[in-house]
Amino acid sequence: MKIGDIAKRTGLKIETVRFYEGEGLIDAPRRSGGNYRLYDQSHLERLTFIKRSRDLGFTLDQVRDLLRLADDPRGSCAEVDAMAVQHIDEIDRKLADLHALRDEIARWGQCDATTIADCWLIEALSSPASVSLLL
Repeated sequence: MKIGDIAKRTGLKIETVRFYEGEGLIDAPRRSGGNYRLYDQSHLERLTFIKRSRDLGFTLDQVRDLLRLADDPRGSCAEVDAMAVQHIDEIDRKLADLHALRDEIARWGQCDATTIADCWLIEALSSPASVSLLL
């Protein structure tokens, strides 16, 4: 597959595929006679793994660690389990923050202003002092 094909099949941008290659997350593909990158099934699977991991909120460093672990199929799953627990804790923290934010905005109710200049939410988002009012 050429880079455009693999990008389309994985849902990544061409630049992102090149970035992951440059970061060493995927092996450099072989080149055609015309110097086009030619990707194979192993690249597709690895890029799919990376994309799915990123979609689930894992950081690039965490993806590196997951790939390192995946590359050793005989290794212990304990490290993967520990990463999953840590990631769940982070998701729970973010969910709690979002619920608190939602509750605060709901408590303020719908804006009674007639113009943006008088809108409480725009003001709260614009003022560093009022950030704590939303959290």
